Amino acid sequence: MPGERLRPYISTFYLTEVKTDGDERIADWLHPEWANIRYSCGTMPFGSIGSNPEIQAPRIAVVGPTSYATQFESGTMKAWGVGLLPMGWSKFAGASAEQYADRTTDGEEDAHFEKFRPLYSALFENRHDGPESEADRIDRFFTALLDGSHDDDQLIQKAHNLLIDPDLQTVQEMAERLNVTGRTLDRLSRKAFGFPPKLLLRRQRFLRTLAENMLNPSQNWVSTLDSNYYDQAHFGRDFQRFMGMSATEYKAKSHPFMNAAVHGRMAAAGAGMQVLHDPKVGD
Repeated sequence: MPGERLRPYISTFYLTEVKTDGDERIADWLHPEWANIRYSCGTMPFGSIGSNPEIQAPRIAVVGPTSYATQFESGTMKAWGVGLLPMGWSKFAGASAEQYADRTTDGEEDAHFEKFRPLYSALFENRHDGPESEADRIDRFFTALLDGSHDDDQLIQKAHNLLIDPDLQTVQEMAERLNVTGRTLDRLSRKAFGFPPKLLLRRQRFLRTLAENMLNPSQNWVSTLDSNYYDQAHFGRDFQRFMGMSATEYKAKSHPFMNAAVHGRMAAAGAGMQVLHDPKVGD
């Protein structure tokens, strides 16, 4: 978990290490999530978001918020990830989240992310002091970025707090609880969260169901359906939209990365997926 000052902006720091034999590669499907910055060394992974073409990940990959699954495969590598919450994107990125939604950007080339570059050498060049020290280095780096940054837009935080409320059902209700017009909510949602509010609510209910099933794989889909679904067919349409396959197809595949990630994240942060992360955790 990040330090106290960073918790409104960053969900977690996470380390992924892969060791394979020769040219072997391990594949998985990453569910939709908020933005992330990933610093990688070794054999760079390949991946594609939704129907986008497959690309090789850059050393510093800035991934905007996603509404489609990311299919990826990796050989031997090491990667540190920083999960940016909507407040974190607004604080650190300096660009509309919608502009970067559902795509990966090279952080070493895009001027918006120049401030993130020095961390790469601090993590990987002539460093052999272990993950705890590396995580502490990441924490200090992003804490330093807070100094001199612009003031927070508290409406983003209020909107995020509403999004993780499982009882929130409609965009109209969300606007009313924020005391803003529907047009204002739409602009805020696209700029800070990456997508229109209706899609965000749809993504929340889908990922609540997917996370529950991954944490309790012995249960069938019906028993883990979110209360905002009318029936299993309703959920099935969402599954196809967000993951690009049916729930049955997904269940039949192995998930070496995501099973580990969901359970590890649940233990560390109290939510199996970044989109379900409570920005007030640690307050």
